[in-house]
Amino acid sequence: MRLIVQKFGGTSVADLDKIRNVAHRVAKTYDAGNNIVVVISAMAGVTDHLVAMASQISNLPKKREVDVLLATGEQTTAALLAMTLTSMNYPAQSLLGHQAEVHTDCSHGNARILDIGAHRILELVEKRQIVVVAGFQGCDPHGNITTLGRGGSDTSAVAIAAAIGADICEIFTDVDGIYTADPNICPKAKKLDAISYDEMLNMASLGAKVLQIRSVGFAKKYNVPVHVRSSFNEGEGTMVVNEDSGMESLIVTSVTHEKDQARITLKKVPDQPGIAAKIFTPITQSGIIVDMIIQNTRTSGKTDLSFTVPKSEYDQAIEIERKVAAEIGAEDVFGDKDIAKVSVIGVGMRNHSGVASIMFNTLAKENINISMISTSEIRISCVIEEKYTELAVRVLHTAFGLDAEE
Repeated sequence: MRLIVQKFGGTSVADLDKIRNVAHRVAKTYDAGNNIVVVISAMAGVTDHLVAMASQISNLPKKREVDVLLATGEQTTAALLAMTLTSMNYPAQSLLGHQAEVHTDCSHGNARILDIGAHRILELVEKRQIVVVAGFQGCDPHGNITTLGRGGSDTSAVAIAAAIGADICEIFTDVDGIYTADPNICPKAKKLDAISYDEMLNMASLGAKVLQIRSVGFAKKYNVPVHVRSSFNEGEGTMVVNEDSGMESLIVTSVTHEKDQARITLKKVPDQPGIAAKIFTPITQSGIIVDMIIQNTRTSGKTDLSFTVPKSEYDQAIEIERKVAAEIGAEDVFGDKDIAKVSVIGVGMRNHSGVASIMFNTLAKENINISMISTSEIRISCVIEEKYTELAVRVLHTAFGLDAEE
């Protein structure tokens, strides 16, 4: 008898018919002799609707109350699924985040899981109950409801799987696995049978939307096998597991892209100790995440410094840097929202040279200019003009031999 955690996203439970479909899928797993815990998201569109209602009442609603409001989305779906299973004569019980002992810090809207007690879940599982847990939510040390941020149900599912010692965590979504590139812009992309935690971490941080990055971090830390598969068919998906030797057969596993980026440049910054700290400290204090950084030193004791931030935080970031520039004596500050980041990822890059050369030459042949470069042991990222994103993904996919066989 295996212990399985299954997570179903918003599109999988978008209406009552789809909730019934999920119930039948859960029942089939249960009938096969497995113990099962289901982690559920809010119905598709519900969270956005709740956020919109809150904004109509106040431009700046208290984050604590927003969490109380948003948590009702998952609460509704969990109750409906448990009701559906019960009506089918299956023993099912729903639990909210605090009932499932999901303990978090106090960061409303983007809380981090500190611990999962799991006692109540395991007690119900031992009685052969199907446990339906509302994802995306937990409880802080003061008893307040917290939410885990967008994609938080993935994190809930993997964290619960780790806490209860599940054999596998199945993430059901509207795609049938993880692909070598976005199939919407690269028709020759193919589904991967397996991918390593490190590769998936890089993909999640570089634009792939299939899994939330924090959930992958949990999976790697606690060695939880994750199976990404479709809610709408019975086919096998993609396993996210520990790296093995077979994974190095491909030098590059995937090509990702991210358009939600903007670049800020400070021109003729004094090349002195402590200047970088003055530039980035106020950005950090504002909660803005900086990604790529590049510095070009001039011969006159000046330097140009560029960095990227999420496009949604560009306006705030550039206002901060204009004040910083005035304080440190930089000549100018300017930015660009029309950029994108294209990356190639693969654990096989650790033991192979020439990947950067192939990438740069491939982009050059298409007259695609590279304005910034960032690398790690298994990833190379380039910032290019946004209008070339789709072309860059397709030509790199072909250059690294990832095109599906005709």
